[in-house]
Amino acid sequence: MSDWYGDESGPMVRLYALTRGRARPSAEFLDIIALVSARTRPEHDLTLSPEQAVILQLCQAHTLSVAEIAARANLPLNVTRVLLADLLNGGHVEVTRPVPAATGPTDRILREVLNGLRAL
Repeated sequence: MSDWYGDESGPMVRLYALTRGRARPSAEFLDIIALVSARTRPEHDLTLSPEQAVILQLCQAHTLSVAEIAARANLPLNVTRVLLADLLNGGHVEVTRPVPAATGPTDRILREVLNGLRAL
């Protein structure tokens, strides 16, 4: 009889166990393009879960986006967001949020451009 589990069968721990039953981060919901860099090393806090330690190791050498961390850690995006929020609350990571897209040009700027084009 062959084993029903293995590398291809997926994680042996349910995903909600990794997040302690939380489906959403307790604080801020991180954008997938938010950039994350590590502020501490995983061996400095032995209370971290193995998944959180992996995330910190990934962010040690390079600043990564939330989506890249999820892909490299082989974790679902929302699980990664919950774990990153915990790391952020603990001061283990630093997050650079994306700059929101600028709102459209104001009427004054459009009028100035139109006047400039007419002057040509």
